[in-house]
Amino acid sequence: MKVVIAIDSFKGSLSSAEAGKAAAEGIKRVFTDAETIVLPVADGGEGTAEALVSGLNGEFRRINVPDPLGRSINAAYGILPDGTAVIEMAAASGLTLLAEEERDPMHTTTYGTGEMIRDAAEQGCRSFIIGIGGSATNDGGIGCLQALGFGMLGADGKQVCFGAEGLSHLTAINDNDVIPQLRECSFHVACDVSNPLCGENGCSAVFARQKGADDDTIRLMDDYMKRYAQLTKGFCPAADPDTAGSGAAGGLGFALMYYLNARLMSGIDLVIKASGMEEAVKNADIVVTGEGCIDSQTAMGKAPAGIAALAKKYGKPVIAFCGVAGKDASLCNEKGIDAFFPILRQVSSAEEAMDSRNAARNLADTAEQVFRTIKTFRR
Repeated sequence: MKVVIAIDSFKGSLSSAEAGKAAAEGIKRVFTDAETIVLPVADGGEGTAEALVSGLNGEFRRINVPDPLGRSINAAYGILPDGTAVIEMAAASGLTLLAEEERDPMHTTTYGTGEMIRDAAEQGCRSFIIGIGGSATNDGGIGCLQALGFGMLGADGKQVCFGAEGLSHLTAINDNDVIPQLRECSFHVACDVSNPLCGENGCSAVFARQKGADDDTIRLMDDYMKRYAQLTKGFCPAADPDTAGSGAAGGLGFALMYYLNARLMSGIDLVIKASGMEEAVKNADIVVTGEGCIDSQTAMGKAPAGIAALAKKYGKPVIAFCGVAGKDASLCNEKGIDAFFPILRQVSSAEEAMDSRNAARNLADTAEQVFRTIKTFRR
């Protein structure tokens, strides 16, 4: 029996690789000669770099970059054996890097994300995978572009300040000082957000409140974004602020598409392509997936649903494990997950359930019982 195991992380408890290892242990208790292939996975958000680096035997590089408020922090990005850089913008420009009272999209910047891209390019990377979830910013990506050498200029001919406030002063754009390596680079961006840059469904209106903005600030920032889009169109005639995903990460999606010629893709589709998972699934007998919580959000395109869709392309049965299942989790059965199993085996506190040792044991024990059932019906 060949089993492909591609389980997303149980956040706060098990990494993707740890969850896969635990499931494999339970399966081996029943089918001792089973070939278990553990493929760490993520959906383009937190954990994507770790999943790809561990699954493909890459390495991490740590550098000092500015955080969303310009303070120096140590951030890591991955470099895969083929030279592809895997960058999570949240590592440098993420909301979790700020205390709640520090959140202020008028001043938070994506500059640190741009410095990670710049460093990777200077290290020789020419292919990039960038996850843009979890941003603290609403600067239209201009900070990232400034770090790469683009001129985001005010009336005085100097670089504008950080954040959405910088957008308010933006009057001209040029690429006179862009790093030379950039023209050789290709970018694939993990993005599951379809919002445009501006308007009632744009990044300011939909996402900026959680980043610290009030109603008045949101209206101002949306106006800044509209002017930024017009200036960009003068720089890049193809620029369209209504393109799906332009509003991702406070407009970073727009910047990456129209200044770096990036291609936005579903996070799990991008990870599947990068990891070579399709060939493994094609030759599997059973596919095992899962994540910490399986619910309607899972069915809407998170990692387990993407893996299930791939498995069904080749007619493979799919089993999923989770820490907890929401009342609407049955929607996942319609998305190719044949059966899902919560792993909690006794009444316990949340702290006990999320303890990594308990979670690994519960996952292994549950996998064992599920595969005992499979063995029974194979006789």
